[in-house]
Formats: sequence, structure tokens, C-alpha cells
Amino acid sequence: MSEHISRKELKQDKVRETFAHGAEAVLSHQKLVSWALVVLAIAGALYLGWKFYSERQESEAQAGLDAAMLVFTAPIAVPGQPTPPGETAYPSMLLRAQDAQTKFTTVADRFPRTKPGKLARYYSVLCLMDLDRLNQAAEELNRLHAGSDKELAALTMYQSAKILERTGKTEEAIKTLRTLSTSGSVLVPKPMVLLEIAGLLGQSDPKQAATMYEQLKKDYPNTAVADEADRGLELLGSGS
Repeated sequence: MSEHISRKELKQDKVRETFAHGAEAVLSHQKLVSWALVVLAIAGALYLGWKFYSERQESEAQAGLDAAMLVFTAPIAVPGQPTPPGETAYPSMLLRAQDAQTKFTTVADRFPRTKPGKLARYYSVLCLMDLDRLNQAAEELNRLHAGSDKELAALTMYQSAKILERTGKTEEAIKTLRTLSTSGSVLVPKPMVLLEIAGLLGQSDPKQAATMYEQLKKDYPNTAVADEADRGLELLGSGS
């Protein structure tokens, strides 16, 4: 047998080699595509699972918040007057606040990352303030992370200032309110905050408080804000 390889045979070998490499490349590409599809499928399943879990958490948290709000807004029993059908009346505001606070805290602790859970934490603070448990209310506020919720952040800051005021830290309360007055909040509007500041200044700097009240009357004429400013000026006059 001749050891000489003809040009034709050599050419055929190259064709086979090229075909083999091409087939290997195609198979390799197919494997990559298959793995990519598997990864995408897993990612999609994880996303759908997370979305289902998140929506379920939000739904359960909202149901808990709604139940707690029914207690928070429940009527106070009036002697001699029957309680409306389907409603629970409380003998006092303190007992109502205690019951509501427990329910709000349960929701907040179970669903801390949901919006209803954060709102439950906020209302828990309001209940604690009604119960005059101010230190605990301040601790709950510190646990409340509003995140990107601008309005919840403003409400939190406002209640923080109220706690500072009630615990005798007037200067800190004023400082907090001044910061809040530039937030642009809808639920805690600037004129309301300025009235709070003027009221606090009336205790330590009546002259500055009077200036603020007069400015509020100019900025918001013929409004409830102007009426409150007038009442503030009357209180300053009666105290002088």
C-alpha cells in the first residue's frame, strides 16, 4: 500500500476536520443556549415566586392594618346611649388606645417592610402618645424607616417634634420643625408647621413668635391659618 496521500484524500481530510470543528461549535453553542434558557427559567420562577410572596405579604398586612384601624376609630361609649349595631364601643379613649396599639404593633412586627406595616408602626406611635408612653413612642419612631415615602417621612418627623416638645426639649423640637417646614409635604404643610414653631417660640421668645404670626397672616389671608395666627397673637397679648 502506498504511503503517499493524494491531494484528493488530503482535501477530504480537511473537509472532515472542518466539518467536525463546525459540528463541535454548533453543539457547544447549543449547550450555551440551553444553559442560558435554564438560567432564565430559574430567574423567572424566582421573580414570580418573590412577586407572589410580596403581594401576599402586602395583602395580609393591609388586612391587619384595616382591622386595627377599626379599633383606632371605634366610638367611645356614652352612658345612656346604645352602641350602633355591628360596632364595638370602648368605655374610654385610653382602653381603645391600648387595644389599637397592640394590634398595630402586631402588624408592624410581622410585616415591617410593607407599606401597611410601616403605617401600622406609625399609628402605634400615635397610640403610645395618647397613652403618654413617650419614651416607648420615641423608640417606635426610631424603628420606622420611611424609605422613599416622602409623606410618611414627614409625618414621622412631625411626631418626633411633638414628642420632643412634650418631653421638655423645646429647642430640639423647634429645630426639627424648621427642617420639616422645607420638606414640601402635602400631609404636613408648611403653614401648619410654622404655626407649631410660633406656638413653641411663644414660651421663650414672644417677640419672634408675634413676628411669625403676623407674617402668616400676610402670607395666608382669609384662611384658617390666618385665624390660628390671630388666636396665637391673642394668647401672646394675654400673657404679656
